[in-house]
Amino acid sequence: MHKNLINGQWLDGAAVSRNINPSDTRDLIGEYAQADAAQADLAIAAATAAFPAWSLSTPQQRFDILDAVGSEILARRAELGDLLAREEGKTLPEAIGEVVRAGNIFKFFAGEALRPGGESLPSVRPGVGVEITREAVGVVGLITPWNFPIAIPAWKIAPALAWGNCIVFKPADLVPGSAWALAEILSRSGLPAGVFNLVMGRGSVVGEKLLNDPRIAAVSFTGSVATGQKVAAACVARMAKFQLEMGGKNPMVVLDDADLGVAVNAAVNSGFFSTGQRCTASSRLIVTDGIHDRFVAAMVEKMKTLKVDDARKAGTDIGPVVDASQLGQDIDYLGIAQAEGGRLAHGGARLEHNADGAPGFYLTPALITDTTPEMRINREEVFGPVVSVIRARDYEHALALANDTPFGLAAGIATTSLKHATHFKRHSQAGMVMVNLPTAGVDYHVPFGGRKGSSYGPREQGRYAAEFYTTVKTAYTQA
Repeated sequence: MHKNLINGQWLDGAAVSRNINPSDTRDLIGEYAQADAAQADLAIAAATAAFPAWSLSTPQQRFDILDAVGSEILARRAELGDLLAREEGKTLPEAIGEVVRAGNIFKFFAGEALRPGGESLPSVRPGVGVEITREAVGVVGLITPWNFPIAIPAWKIAPALAWGNCIVFKPADLVPGSAWALAEILSRSGLPAGVFNLVMGRGSVVGEKLLNDPRIAAVSFTGSVATGQKVAAACVARMAKFQLEMGGKNPMVVLDDADLGVAVNAAVNSGFFSTGQRCTASSRLIVTDGIHDRFVAAMVEKMKTLKVDDARKAGTDIGPVVDASQLGQDIDYLGIAQAEGGRLAHGGARLEHNADGAPGFYLTPALITDTTPEMRINREEVFGPVVSVIRARDYEHALALANDTPFGLAAGIATTSLKHATHFKRHSQAGMVMVNLPTAGVDYHVPFGGRKGSSYGPREQGRYAAEFYTTVKTAYTQA
């Protein structure tokens, strides 16, 4: 039994959830405690009590703790990566890469704890000095999704601690293993009791408590648009600070002058790696007339080489979908796309078993051509290995199609034209733009986030994370 961590103690929950391996549904990874509202209340109370002292802790103390956590994560990358691949379904190399990212995030924010910054300015009035400083917000509620079960918790937890906040952390029900392992490391890091609390449980119970309790000063959420809107409404109602990272329907534009190999590799990586379960995945490929047919043919040939199998098996390119519900959604959208006139050019087959005969949630990567912008496959996020192709007349048409979406997280372009690349970087209505690179895969030391329906509030990661996890104070002193 994996218990919740509240006020420095490991506590049983009111119920239990079972963590199942999507590569082999016979494999039970473990049982994890499910908190009720009373336990969530205990965690909030513990964080509230710990905040006055922790918010005044020294930068050195916070550095030492965060740096040690990062070092342990990196030292255990193989073990933690295996757990992540086993519970979430991304391939083992991808999972280890995510663990490394998490470790590096903790080390980056360890450094940030030593660089709080601030300004000292002369007043417009004689004999008066002005100081501008940042202080911790208070107790923060962190709600994370299942698709990056250690990296996303890391990029919320590390900056929150670096700037002196206390935490109540609710990970996704579906993949609690990596979150629990991270919490176990934090429990031994030297953090005072109550500074960090792990409360696993249902969103309708634990999540609701975090949204509505006045002791929670800020909520950082990554997940679906529908839930994000609920977070926003609840926080606005009580004037709490909130930060949302939600969906994407990310375009990749492929122009006639693109290097075909570069374009195909970027599109396959963006659309299908991590089983397409990334908010930054390129699910819309917008391809100009002159290269369209060659690009589609090359995509199909490349997709034929992709091996769908157990996430932890050497040589696997695409692991399973995370669970039966998500698999059903992926298959439903394949049907919707074809009913609306799209053509299934390759893939989209449900595989009941992997190569060793183990039952799992497998789907071969699917490419749908002959689609138009108004089709649901091009408007709604699928969140699986399902990619559509839209034909464009020229660059200007492709840019317009790329921006024709309620989302704005990431966008990519494959081109050898400096003119078009430069124009696209400026005029793409996305928070992150990639040129001749996959749209999925970003650095940990720079800001992450989008615009329109994809994101709300300050950016995550890098130094920009301070905007959410701190509040600014301006102080005047008469000399």
